[in-house]
Amino acid sequence: MTRSPLRLLTVVSLVLVVAGFASGVLADAKPVLRLHAYSVDLNTPRARTNGLEIAIERWSTPEEAARLRAILAEKGPDALLDALRSMKPRAGYIRPDTGIGWDIGFAQQVVAADGSRRIIFGTDRPISFWEAVNRPRSADYQFTLGEARLKADGTGEGKLVPAAKITFNSETNTLQIENYQIEPVRLVDVRVEK
Repeated sequence: MTRSPLRLLTVVSLVLVVAGFASGVLADAKPVLRLHAYSVDLNTPRARTNGLEIAIERWSTPEEAARLRAILAEKGPDALLDALRSMKPRAGYIRPDTGIGWDIGFAQQVVAADGSRRIIFGTDRPISFWEAVNRPRSADYQFTLGEARLKADGTGEGKLVPAAKITFNSETNTLQIENYQIEPVRLVDVRVEK
C-alpha cells in the first residue's frame, strides 16, 4: 500500500495547525506574576546590564518541591536536571529583553505577613553548541536559579545564578549551590508588571 504525497501533506499540515493553535492558546495564558528587572553582571571587566522578563504561569506545588528534593538526594543532579526538564506544564519563562527566553521548571512563592514576597525559581541552563561539543568546566553548571524579594508595593531586588551546580548535603539535609561565576548576577529595579 502506498501513501499519496497529498495525503501525507494534508496530515502534516493538520498537525502543524493544531500544534500552532495549542501553542497560541498556551502563549495567551495570562501569567500569575510578571516581573521586569535589570540584570547587572559584575563578573566581566565592564559590568553588563540587560532587561529581563520573568513570568510565572503557575506555582509549583509542595509535592513537586518534595519530589525534586528527593530526586536530588537519592539520584543526584543529573536526575534532577531530567526531572526539571520534564515538568509539565512549565512554571513560567525567563527572557532577556534582547533575546530568546527559556522555560522555568520550578517556581515557588513565600508571602510574609507584611505583604512582602520571596520568589524562587529554577530551570535548566541553556547550553551553547560549543559547550555541548567541547564540554568545558562550565558545562557542569547545568542549572539557572533566581530569587526576587518584593516589598508589598511590588518593587524589589534579587539575584540570579545563571550557571549553578546543585548538590545535596545529607549531613545537613540542605541543598548546596555552587556558582560558576565569582558572584551572582544582581537583579535591580525589580517590579511587578500589570
